[in-house]
Amino acid sequence: MSAVRTLVDLLAGRRDAQDLAPRDWDGVIGAARAEALLATLAHRLANAALPPSVAALFADQRAAAAVARAQALWEAEMARRALAPEGIAFVLLKGTAYAAAGLSCAEGRQIGDLDILVGWHDIGRAENELIEAGWEWVKPDPYDDAYYREHMHELPPLIHKARDRMIDVHHTILPRTHRVTPDALAMIGDAVVADGGFAVLCPTDMACHCAAHLLADGDLQGGLRNLWDFHCLTRDFAADAGFWGKLDARAALHGLRAPVQRAARLARDLYGAALPPGWNRNAAGDGWFVRRLLARDDWGRPTHFALQQAFYIRSHWLRMPPVMLAKHLWTKWRKS
Repeated sequence: MSAVRTLVDLLAGRRDAQDLAPRDWDGVIGAARAEALLATLAHRLANAALPPSVAALFADQRAAAAVARAQALWEAEMARRALAPEGIAFVLLKGTAYAAAGLSCAEGRQIGDLDILVGWHDIGRAENELIEAGWEWVKPDPYDDAYYREHMHELPPLIHKARDRMIDVHHTILPRTHRVTPDALAMIGDAVVADGGFAVLCPTDMACHCAAHLLADGDLQGGLRNLWDFHCLTRDFAADAGFWGKLDARAALHGLRAPVQRAARLARDLYGAALPPGWNRNAAGDGWFVRRLLARDDWGRPTHFALQQAFYIRSHWLRMPPVMLAKHLWTKWRKS
């Protein structure tokens, strides 16, 4: 069995950590690190009997994840202090939102940039206030800056000059040129307030955004972690007996039924998610997504390069009309 498959089975609870030979751990750790799942695995196996060296590594990972979580929430607080005085509200997205809401997928989750969602009418003011508070642009290239502003779902990324932390300010969740146009106003309007006082997406919108980020806005790079997020979110939210019906209706509102349903099937196939009746029907192409998600060797290195390239092309095809895509790729090729 491949190391990445063993990793998935450990996360899913289908395999006992005690059954792994010492040499197996090298591959599992390499795959977990490559997929940004090492601290997640460390939390998942916190009570397992492990080789001493693995137990020590996992203890370090859990400690580092706790520090990263605190840093992420502090960065969210810094954004709030910059924007709140001007009456600019925002909704936390992705990893920081999961941490603020105390969700199970936040346990050990690697949190990189701070992602926030701001209403389109406030996007210019938000940018100005963040710059005044010490953030600065990362993209100095005029073409990249213009591309973000004209076509993307977010401002060009900003980084704080003192704390060296990135912030991505979204005004919707998919590029403006994407074939799908989710209702960002509905997402903002139906956001809920977590215990720490930060606004986060409501459960159904959070699952929709996770599926969109996984399947409609990229080439599945880091897909196992994003799929783990979706699996944990839907598993936890399904404590509400009507969740799956609400999720289907909300996904339809945002034009995301296909990505949400595929994410659910992939979570079933890889992590053993329990789906309600009507969600278990397989669709053409699911197997290719599974192969792409598991495309790593026993050292954690990418494999199936033709398949990866196909998904890379797919991600751009979803994001842009053909003529715009050709122009964009030609421009980027010339600049490189």
